[in-house]
Amino acid sequence: MKLKSLGQTDLQVSEIGMGCVTFGREIDQASSFEILDYALEKGINLLDTAAAYAAGASEQVVGGWMKDRGCRDQVVLATKVNGELTRDYVLRSAEESLERLQTDCIDLYQLHSWDNTTPLEETLGALEELVQAGKVRFIGCSNFQAWQLAKGLLWSASTGGPRIESIQPPYNLVQREIESDVLPLCQDQKVGVLSYSPLGAGFLTGKYSRDGEVPTGSRFDVIPGHQPIYFSERGYSVIDDLRKLAEETGIPMLQLALRWVIQNEGVTSMLVGARERRHLDQAFAARELNLTADSKSRLDEIGQE
Repeated sequence: MKLKSLGQTDLQVSEIGMGCVTFGREIDQASSFEILDYALEKGINLLDTAAAYAAGASEQVVGGWMKDRGCRDQVVLATKVNGELTRDYVLRSAEESLERLQTDCIDLYQLHSWDNTTPLEETLGALEELVQAGKVRFIGCSNFQAWQLAKGLLWSASTGGPRIESIQPPYNLVQREIESDVLPLCQDQKVGVLSYSPLGAGFLTGKYSRDGEVPTGSRFDVIPGHQPIYFSERGYSVIDDLRKLAEETGIPMLQLALRWVIQNEGVTSMLVGARERRHLDQAFAARELNLTADSKSRLDEIGQE
C-alpha cells in the first residue's frame, strides 16, 4: 500500500484509510476486530474515528483492538471532537477520547465541523494546549469550507500555534464542490486531504432507483440526512452516466467510482467504511484498475458542473 505524507507533518498515511464509522453502530466488536485485522494486514495504517460515532462506541472498539493486538505503534490514529468547541469542552472531549482509545496520544485530532458559536481562536488555543501537553501530535479539521480552513491557517501563521495539517471533506462523483476552492487551497498550502464517502454512502453502487425506495438497514435508512444530497435529478444523472461506462468497460460502477477518487493527486487518503471484508476488497481492486485514457477522461466528465 502506497504511503503519502500528511500535510507538512512526518506522518505517513496509507492512500486508502479505514473509516471507523460502522464500528459499534452497524457491526459488533468481533466483526469490527476482523475488519481491522484485515485492513492492517493489507497495508492500511490510517484509522479515522470520532467521538460522535455511535456515541463513542467506535473509539472504544478501536481502542480495544489496538490494546488486544498490541499494534498502537503500527497505526496513525485520527479522531474528532464535535459540538460547541469551547476550550473546556475540547479539553474534556480529548481526555474522554484518550480514555476510550486506551492511548496517551492522538496522532491527528480533528474538529469534526465548524462551530458558529465559539471563536475559532479559542478552539485552536485549546488544541494548542493539547499539543503542548503531548496528548495530540497534529491537528486537522473536517467538513470545513475553504474560507474556514484559510482562517485557521492564518491563525497559526500569525501566532505560531499548531497548524491545521489536514481537512476531511466528502468527495465523490456527485459531491465535487471541493474542486473549486478546497483542493486548490490545500495544494497551495500543503494541507492533507482525507476524503470520505467515495461511494456517496452507497449511492454510486447504483442500488437506489428514482422511485426513492430505501432498503431497510442501508446507509440511507440509517442516516436519512444523506438523501437530499443524492436523491436528485443531478444525482441520478451521474448514476446513468456511470452505469453506461460500467457496461461498456465491464468494470463495476462502484470500482469506477472508487478509482476516480484514488487517482486524484489532490487526495492524500481515501477513507472507506466497511461492514464486511469484501467492502475493503472493493477498494483494493479499484486501486489496481488500469483504465484507458478515454475511460479516465469520460469518468472525470461525470458529474462536472
